[in-house]
Amino acid sequence: MNTTRASNRAYFLVAAAAVFAAGCQNMSAREEGTLKGAGIGALAGAAIGAATGHSPGKGAVIGAGVGAVAGNLWSKRMEDKRKAMEEATEGTGISVARTEDNQLRVNVPSDFSFDVGRSDVKNNMRPVLDELARGLDAHMAVRVVGHTDNTGSDAINNPLSVRRAEAVRDYMASKGVSPTRVSTEGQGSRVPVADNASVAGRAQNRRVEIFLREPAKQGGS
Repeated sequence: MNTTRASNRAYFLVAAAAVFAAGCQNMSAREEGTLKGAGIGALAGAAIGAATGHSPGKGAVIGAGVGAVAGNLWSKRMEDKRKAMEEATEGTGISVARTEDNQLRVNVPSDFSFDVGRSDVKNNMRPVLDELARGLDAHMAVRVVGHTDNTGSDAINNPLSVRRAEAVRDYMASKGVSPTRVSTEGQGSRVPVADNASVAGRAQNRRVEIFLREPAKQGGS
């Protein structure tokens, strides 16, 4: 009995170590997702194996495999696009990030996006959109969200934010991205990321966010 408990404890420690290892630095987002999934799967598999009287070691191995597949929701295409966008925007103040729901978000503040009260795409922004459109996988969906600062009323800001999103869509269409793949919306001044009381804060709020998303994989029969 004591031997069984010791064995189970050892397997739990191994599984927990796998989860801990998943937090290691110097990994790509794709590698980290795979490893985290494997670690969590191993821990769950070991627990189920121990609870049902089966080998916790075998359960950990099976759980690790299943978890690795589930954890790897960030494809190589998305990782490659993230790296390309980071290189293209390095030192600009444009942020490129993976969201919690596995979208790629590119946040472009006013220095590169729009002047006060305007919806025409700045020349500074064009190389960023060029890189975004370049080699875009045919299955990736694009969502563009326009934002304003709080200068002016909602009656002005709401349609302005929509026009900003549409201007990005139209520019990407000129680079070969079908406009039917690009959804647009405007948030007006409702979602600030900085304090509108300062010039610098308003400049950050006057922005456009671009999201890339891969369609959910459908299970086959």
